[in-house]
Amino acid sequence: MAAFLGAFTNTGGAAPDVDAVRRVFIPQGMIIKNLGGEPVVHDLDSFIEPRRRILTDGTLTEFSEWEVAERTEIFGSIAHRFSEYRKSGRLDGEWFEGEGRKTTQFVRTPQGWRMSSMAWDDLQDG
Repeated sequence: MAAFLGAFTNTGGAAPDVDAVRRVFIPQGMIIKNLGGEPVVHDLDSFIEPRRRILTDGTLTEFSEWEVAERTEIFGSIAHRFSEYRKSGRLDGEWFEGEGRKTTQFVRTPQGWRMSSMAWDDLQDG
C-alpha cells in the first residue's frame, strides 16, 4: 500500500513514480473512483496517465497521500485491506487537504502479493 500511495508523491520537487502502480498491480487490475453518482472505472493505463500529467506539469504540486489506519484480512492466497488515508498538496496553486477510504483486494501471484482492484471514496464536506 505504501508503494502505491508513494507513487504520486511530488513533494520537495521529487519526481512521482507513477509506474510503481504497474509494479504493485496485476496487469488486469481495476481502480474505481466512487465519489457519489456514477462510479468511474479505470484500467491501469487510464488511471496512470492523467495522474502522470498533472503531477509533472505543475497542476498538482507538493502532493502526498498516506495511510493513517488499516485493517487487513488474509485467507490463503487472497486478501482485503480497508484503509483510511489523508492527502494534501497544491492544486492549481491552491493548498488543499483531504481524506477518505480505500478498499483494496490482493492476490498472491508467483511474483508475490499484487493488488487486483481498488475502490475509493473521499470524505465530502457536509
